[in-house]
Amino acid sequence: MLSLTEYKEVFLAYLQEELKVMEPVNLYHPVTYILELGGKRIRPVLVMLGVSAFQEDVKKALPAAAAVEVFHNFTLLHDDIMDAAPLRRGQLTVHEKWDANTAILSGDVMMILASQFLEKYEGVTYKRLTTLFNRTAIEVCEGQQYDMDFEKREEVSVEEYIEMIRLKTSVLVAAALKMGAVIAGSSEEEAQKIYDFGLNLGIAFQLQDDYLDVYGDAATFGKQVGGDIIENKKTYLYIQALKNVNTEQRAVLLDLYSQNLEENMLKIEKVKAIFNANGIDKLTKVAMRSYTQKAFQVLEEMDIAAERKTLLRKFGENLMVRKV
Repeated sequence: MLSLTEYKEVFLAYLQEELKVMEPVNLYHPVTYILELGGKRIRPVLVMLGVSAFQEDVKKALPAAAAVEVFHNFTLLHDDIMDAAPLRRGQLTVHEKWDANTAILSGDVMMILASQFLEKYEGVTYKRLTTLFNRTAIEVCEGQQYDMDFEKREEVSVEEYIEMIRLKTSVLVAAALKMGAVIAGSSEEEAQKIYDFGLNLGIAFQLQDDYLDVYGDAATFGKQVGGDIIENKKTYLYIQALKNVNTEQRAVLLDLYSQNLEENMLKIEKVKAIFNANGIDKLTKVAMRSYTQKAFQVLEEMDIAAERKTLLRKFGENLMVRKV
C-alpha cells in the first residue's frame, strides 16, 4: 500500500497529464489556475483510499478521483462568487483575478469535464458511479441553497445547520470514498459503511473549518480569517453562541449580524470576544471530536484488513489536525 503522500503525488501527476490549457485560453486558463492553487487534495485521495480499502490497484481510481477534484473546485469557484471572497488558498479567487462572467463560464465547463472523467468506466461500474456522482452533485447544490437561505434568517437550529453541512460538504467526502469502493467491486454493505465513515468525518471537517474561520491563522488557513463573520454566516459557532449568551450579548450579536459594517475587523473582534466569553471555541471542539469518533467507530465495523483500516484512520487523524 502507498503512503498518503504517495497517493497525492500519483494523483497530481495524473491530473497534470489530463488537464492542460486549451483554446479558448480565457475559458481553460481559470480552470487550470484554480486546480493548481494547491490544497490537500482530500477528495481525490479519498477515492484512491476507497479503492485501496478493498484491493491494490489504486490507479483504477484516478479518473473518478479527477472527477471529484474538478467538481469540488467547480463548487469553490462558484461559491467564491456568491460569497464575494477575495482569496482562495491564499491567492486571488478566479472572479478577482479575471471577472465574474469568466468565473461562471469556467465553472460551467469544469462541471462538464468532471462528468467526462467518469466516462472512462464501463458497464455497471459506470452506472453506479454516475448515479452516485449526480445525486451527490444535487445534494451539494441543496446544501448551498440552505446556506444562502440561512443568511436571511435570524436563527437556525443546530440540527438544521448539521443537515446543511452534511449536504454542502460532507456528502462529497462520503461519495469520494464510496466511489473508490464501487470501483474496487466491494459489496454494497461495505460501500455504505465507508460512505458513513466519510459522512461523519466530513461533518467534523466542516465544523473544524467553522472554527478555523474565527481562530485560524490566515497564513495556514488559506482563506480570509473572519470571512464567515463578515458575511453574516450562521456557522456552528454563531448558532451555539445564540443558545448560550446572556440577553445583552444576544442583542449585540444579532445587531452585528444584521448589518454589513465597513469596519470589518472591528466586527470580527466584537463577535470573537462574545464567542470567547461563552466558551464557544470549546463547544465546537467537542462537536468536532464527537463526529470524528463516530467516523472511527464505523471504520472499526468494516470487514477489511487491519492495515487498511489503519491507513483510513491515519487519514482522518491528519485531516483533523490542521494548524491554526
